Amino acid sequence: MRIARFTARRLLQAVPVLLGVIVVTFVLVRVLPGDPIRTILGPNATEADAAAARARYGLDKPMGQQFLDYLGGLFTGDLGVSIQSGQAVLGEMAVRLGPTLELVVIAVTIATLLATVLGIWSARRAGRAGDHTLRVLALVGNSLPEFWLGLVLILVVYSWLGWVPAPSGRVDPDTDLSLITGADLLDAALTGNGPAFASAAGHLVLPVATMVIVIVAPLLRSVRASALEVLGSEAYQAAAAHGLPERTLLRGYLARAALVRLPALAALVFGFAMGSTVLVEYVFSWQGFGQWALRGLLFRDYPVVQASVVVIALCYTLIFLVADVVQAVLDPRVRI
Repeated sequence: MRIARFTARRLLQAVPVLLGVIVVTFVLVRVLPGDPIRTILGPNATEADAAAARARYGLDKPMGQQFLDYLGGLFTGDLGVSIQSGQAVLGEMAVRLGPTLELVVIAVTIATLLATVLGIWSARRAGRAGDHTLRVLALVGNSLPEFWLGLVLILVVYSWLGWVPAPSGRVDPDTDLSLITGADLLDAALTGNGPAFASAAGHLVLPVATMVIVIVAPLLRSVRASALEVLGSEAYQAAAAHGLPERTLLRGYLARAALVRLPALAALVFGFAMGSTVLVEYVFSWQGFGQWALRGLLFRDYPVVQASVVVIALCYTLIFLVADVVQAVLDPRVRI
């Protein structure tokens, strides 16, 4: 019951945050200089053409009425119509969000597992050559720009070694993959399409590796620092002095205590990955949510920008909720 009350309290706290994001985003995209209608129609459009386009997209109404219409659409699942394409924003986003979420979830999951194993391993060998080497490699990986690292991996792994498919999409077109969620690897697994699964996995290798190399460093440092605190604590020293088995010390004392900070940091890394994936998507021609949101921002496409910001804020909220619940399970003091 404590966990349930804790979760409900966190959900209630997220409501004003999301509402604030909605209001601020709506206002900011309209007060910034530039006219999306003129951007779409071009310089040769007449005032009559521009006025008709504004009326079609509801931009001729007062800002207050536009906000009320937008808020009502959110509650009914209507995110508006893209000014650039004329298509429903919800439909466009549904196609784009799945691939990006698949990429980010896989990358963050692998990075978290690697950070957990390597961080504890490094802490138990603090001051030795392996510890120093691992910390230097993590620092170097965290300092590399995503787009440069992606290009280097393409040059080495694809061009020179030929170990992965060409970085020109998410799955080979001849696999006849049926889209269900938009996440190609998941859709291939759900439909039992073996060739599509192998193709999607091959196309995921380089973008996932790029993101893992960049985001694993802060997670690793957090696990290592927590593990060092546990190793120097009186409780761990007393347990080791009483001759407890190595497996008991590792699982019962070190691992659980060292992972208390990890959920919150992993949530931050997840949000960072959602924002930085646009560079990775461009390098690998991923055609995901990041590219779609950036294109909407460049063209001042109000509905696209608003929907993308709301979705990112919702992802942040949900992932932090999960992180808080996991942290509360690991550390009961958080539930107070």
